[in-house]
Amino acid sequence: MGVEHDVVLYIKEPPDEETLRAIAGGLEDPIEDLVRKDSKFKKLELNPDDYVGNLENVVEILVKHKQLLQRPVVVKGKKAIIGRPKDRIAAFLS
Repeated sequence: MGVEHDVVLYIKEPPDEETLRAIAGGLEDPIEDLVRKDSKFKKLELNPDDYVGNLENVVEILVKHKQLLQRPVVVKGKKAIIGRPKDRIAAFLS
């Protein structure tokens, strides 16, 4: 794409609470979309409704369980998106 970028390996370098709040604050998607609702989510017996519009719950679960962070998250300045589907990334960066 020819865009200078940084890749953050979220398992090795998980975002801290402050970073997660900054991402959520600029997110163009619903904040609950930051949480993956996959097998790990189900194994933890979490309720998806607990995260709808709830920044505190989203940040708390992502600090505790970094594997639940939806990815890729693309940040440009103070704005952010979840890069799914992939074609959203090019549109966001242009």
